[in-house]
Amino acid sequence: MLDRMNIFRTTPRIVMGPGAINALGREVRDLGSDRAMIVTDAGIVKAGLLVPVEASLKQAKVKYSVFSDVAPDPRHQTVESCLAAMRVFKPTSVIGLGGGSPIDIAKTSAIMFKNEGSIIDYCGIDLVPKPGLPSIMIPTTAGTGSEVTPIAILSDEDEKLKKGVVSPYLFPKTALLDPLLTLGLPPAITAATGMDALIHAIESYTSVNATGITDMLAARAIELIAENLRTAYAHGGNIDARSAMLEGSLLAGISFANAGVTAVHAFAYPIGAQFHIPHGVANTLMLAEVMRFNLVGNVRKFADIAALMGEPVEDLSDREAAEVAVDAMELLAEDLQVPSSLGEFGVTESHIDDLAEGVMKVTRLLANNPRVLCKKDAVDIYRRVL
Repeated sequence: MLDRMNIFRTTPRIVMGPGAINALGREVRDLGSDRAMIVTDAGIVKAGLLVPVEASLKQAKVKYSVFSDVAPDPRHQTVESCLAAMRVFKPTSVIGLGGGSPIDIAKTSAIMFKNEGSIIDYCGIDLVPKPGLPSIMIPTTAGTGSEVTPIAILSDEDEKLKKGVVSPYLFPKTALLDPLLTLGLPPAITAATGMDALIHAIESYTSVNATGITDMLAARAIELIAENLRTAYAHGGNIDARSAMLEGSLLAGISFANAGVTAVHAFAYPIGAQFHIPHGVANTLMLAEVMRFNLVGNVRKFADIAALMGEPVEDLSDREAAEVAVDAMELLAEDLQVPSSLGEFGVTESHIDDLAEGVMKVTRLLANNPRVLCKKDAVDIYRRVL
């Protein structure tokens, strides 16, 4: 194997624990800011999660404005709408509050406030010329890990694809994680976002770019999520399970920010963009079949996943244990009542060829995959999930 240089990066400051939201005002002040733009969505506002955010900012005498027009799987045009509000308010920092969609809009709006052109010009790797406003990201789901990644995903409806902006300037200055903000998550969202976090860990663990550091983080994330996701789903008020899920999501985010995700996400992007399937559900739909395809690329690591999930594999070969890992994922998704077929979302045989073409365009992720994949493979995998 050829020697390669690895670079490990993450959000420089992580504040975590029940009640951490009360420190927000001080964290904003520590950035040298007294004017913050809060980027969120209508559901967060309706759920009352904006209240403790505003209280902490008011206590620290930080002026703020709220942009709450973020939709799920946001289009790149949403960045322009947010920027218009920012240009009026003239913030000196940005706060992202919510799931992956508000956080990604907050991250991209923060950089575009200091860069020219359109965000669509910067889809790709390391294309953003200058840093943006300092930012703090506050996840309210245990799923995307976007608070610790240099990545933002936006929908391009013209191409029916999700596109990624990848830049170290997208790292927020601070990630603030308070499990109390996740207690009100409905079971279905708990399931979808939790599976998303688990998939981040699995894919980074099996990525061709995995390192000892990312493996350590991903392995612990798999353990935490596998042990706690069912409880968080079944009893959403369990603070221990919610805390463990938030930690697992965080560790998975740090891991995949460095090792990358693989083909599960490449398959999820076209179906998410075209059929508006929630991201965590789209990933879960594709997980088992992509794992079955990939496991021959690194049998030992897929066997490890079964053990990390607590499956009894001591007397099994690595190949048998790897199959157990796939079965365990299917059972978990079934217990969480996540949809199991593309047909439930209107996908038919007539869509598969175009969807497979879409997969092959996601070269950034396919380059990380433990097994080389061609269009015929993509077609076959989609068919098995119909």
